[in-house]
This record gives sequence, C-alpha cells and structure tokens, in this order.
Amino acid sequence: MRSSELKAEDYNPFYQTYIDKLDNVELVEALYGGLTFFIDHIKKIPTSKWNYAYETEKWSVAQVLLHVIDTERVFQYRALCFSRGDKSHFPGFDQDIYVSDSNAEKRSKESILNDFIAVRNSSINLFRSFDEQVLQKWGVASNSRMSVAAAGFIISGHLKHHVNVLDERYF
Repeated sequence: MRSSELKAEDYNPFYQTYIDKLDNVELVEALYGGLTFFIDHIKKIPTSKWNYAYETEKWSVAQVLLHVIDTERVFQYRALCFSRGDKSHFPGFDQDIYVSDSNAEKRSKESILNDFIAVRNSSINLFRSFDEQVLQKWGVASNSRMSVAAAGFIISGHLKHHVNVLDERYF
C-alpha cells in the first residue's frame, strides 16, 4: 500500500503532519528507508550533544530519540491489535511522562541505536506480514479510528518529523 492510498477516515487529522512528511511511498519501503535514515542521523550526533536541549523545558537529544522509539512501540502494538481484530479501545499515551521516565540521560548512543534497530526491524517484519486486506482493518486508539496501514505510515512520518526537529532546532 502507498501513502497516497490512505483515506481521511483512516486516521485522526492530528496525524496529518506526519503523513505529509512522506512522499508517495510504499509502506514497507518507508519503514526500511527510515531504518538507514535514522541510524545515519544517530551516528552523526556528537556525544557532547547527547543531553543537550535547545531551550529550558524541552527534551534533550537522547530524550527525543527515545520518544521516537517509544512511539513506534505504541503504534506497532496498536497495528498488531487492530490486525488481529481486537475491538478494545486503546488509550492515548502521555509522551511527556514516557520521556521523563525514560532515563535517557543514562543511555548510551550505542544502547539507543540498538534499541531502535530492534524495534524498527520488528515493525518491518510485522507490516511485511500484512496483506492489503489486513492493512484496511481498523481499531480505535485515543478515541479515534485508525487503520493498520495508517499506524505504519504514522510511524514512518513521526520519525522524519523528529529528525527534522533535531536538525532545525538542536544542530
């Protein structure tokens, strides 16, 4: 499935920012592309910038990276549940609590890099296992309808969004 095939009812308009970060790309290709893209960005970050935040009360570089990983885990789980027909209504998650409890300042670049690689490879394997029919399934998260495909595209666009934020505001 390509990002241009998503319909308005596939996701909450809040996520349009992330979808807009993507070209008209196929879902699994977007996930693969994000793998090398993000690894390259993480490797370029000097250790001296790891705990840097561009402003008081903003997240550090390490916290941003862990936020990307945590968010991917949440959306991956949602996609799995929706793909299996789970009709539970999944709550939102408070990203600020996740970040504050992430212990990012104690994590090494290698640790976060390895974490991202494991999570992204898991996402690739999960979404690669879905056929077109499964990608059209949907569920409810954060009080909004979301398709399995939309969850995958949001994962990809969210990563690009935060790399752009790092490039524009941190470096």
